Amino acid sequence: MSAQNEVQACALSSQGPASTQSPDKSKPKKKICCACPETKRIRDECIVEHGEGACAKWIEAHLRCLRAEGFKV
Repeated sequence: MSAQNEVQACALSSQGPASTQSPDKSKPKKKICCACPETKRIRDECIVEHGEGACAKWIEAHLRCLRAEGFKV
């Protein structure tokens, strides 16, 4: 799935009544595919250009961001 299609799918999935609610019900919980788009983009570009082994710092930065958003990765 392209990045544009992924963003659109995330936006659509968070609008309907079937969206996942956080425990406090105040706002919809983000899907992991939609969280941390900046670090995800940098990580993905690095992996494509240089291979996974050369991108450990970007991979870790993305994982830290996901954890800060409440995901258990």
